[in-house]
Amino acid sequence: MQKKTYKKKHLTSFQLIILGFAGVILLGTVLLMLPCSTLDKVPTPFHEALFTATSAVCVTGLVLKDTGSYWSMAGQTIILALIQIGGLGVITVAASFSLLSGERISLMKRSTMQDAISAPKVGGIVRLTRFIIKGTFLMEAAGALLLLPVFLPEYGGKGIWMAVFHSISAFCNAGFDILGTADDPFPSLIGYSGNVLVNVVIMLLIIVGGIGFLTWDDIYTNKLNFQRYRMQSKIILITSAGLILFPTIFFFVCDLNDLSAGKRLLAALFQSVTSRTAGFNTINISDMSAASQTVMILLMLVGGSPGSTAGGMKTTTFAVLILNAIATFRSQENAGAFGRRLEYNVIKNAATIAMLYFILFFCGGIAISVYEGFPLLDCLYEAASAVDTVGLTLGLTPRLHVFSQTVLIILMYLGRVGGLTLIYAVFSGGNNWNAKLPMEKIIVG
Repeated sequence: MQKKTYKKKHLTSFQLIILGFAGVILLGTVLLMLPCSTLDKVPTPFHEALFTATSAVCVTGLVLKDTGSYWSMAGQTIILALIQIGGLGVITVAASFSLLSGERISLMKRSTMQDAISAPKVGGIVRLTRFIIKGTFLMEAAGALLLLPVFLPEYGGKGIWMAVFHSISAFCNAGFDILGTADDPFPSLIGYSGNVLVNVVIMLLIIVGGIGFLTWDDIYTNKLNFQRYRMQSKIILITSAGLILFPTIFFFVCDLNDLSAGKRLLAALFQSVTSRTAGFNTINISDMSAASQTVMILLMLVGGSPGSTAGGMKTTTFAVLILNAIATFRSQENAGAFGRRLEYNVIKNAATIAMLYFILFFCGGIAISVYEGFPLLDCLYEAASAVDTVGLTLGLTPRLHVFSQTVLIILMYLGRVGGLTLIYAVFSGGNNWNAKLPMEKIIVG
């Protein structure tokens, strides 16, 4: 009698990525629930620990408890480790341990590493991973050293920890701060709104962490020869510059009228940088106008760049949609930039990702508003901050009930693993039937 043979099923790289993030979140939750993780030496409820661990691994920055006044040094260290793992990516961190141990990297692992950092090809992926690890620690160390002159005189020996924590948090676009006290919780960087050094260092760390590892590699390889950059790097740099410049002008002209010209410009620039990816703030966001808050929601939805420490639907997705619209306006068959044509699949993926993030954003905001009874704009702001892993808040997050906290946890997780990663992980291995059906036209617009 012939024996049946069963084909062993392997997890795809996309499934490994989403399961890896989930595993680290659960481990972080267990560690944060321990009494030693809090200053008062009391166990943290599961849902609060889960929320904090998810926010850290997903480099968001939304919190239920003030990080500086609630968590002990052990708890803050756990949070910082989760931020570092989440910023680099679970697969990249795992690969770095394999490289340090001298383990041979298999083709399957290389393919997973490629998907994790959005690299265009498998070739050179080990070199690129080494470059990412070295570059990350170098940038974070430089940021900590530059912040020391501010934190060391103010906090003494603890200032070293403050500088390291905020440098890593900024580079990983996490937005966590440990400046809060029992009397003044959730301050973010409001106390340093006029400090040029802190503002500039934090902004540079956010930008460098948010432009993507492949863009670093382009800049490192080709220096300032912009013409030799990949088209993706060119689009990322120009789009990022525009998304910093124009909102800065808007905030400066339309808001922050109670500040002097110098502080007003600094605050406008900082809010423009942090709104897309980071979650730090140097002014009270609740005091800004509804128009400015709406602009910040749009910036949050765009987010950072592919293969970076930031979340969101990505600058390249936004740029591709704009380029496609321009091509349509000009009655051009193909969208493109810098003398290169965009693939049809890229445009299709961009539209799919944008739709996914907008659906998550609207559904999450409406669900919270209906359940909590808060104004819809405020709830949409929190939802955008969660799904795009930004971390800015209008003060609603600590006041939410468990249901709304769960909504934000789901949004943070889905926002960090990425739209395409989620889609491919769910539908990979399914029916890839590509037969062409008869065509029929419909009218749009």
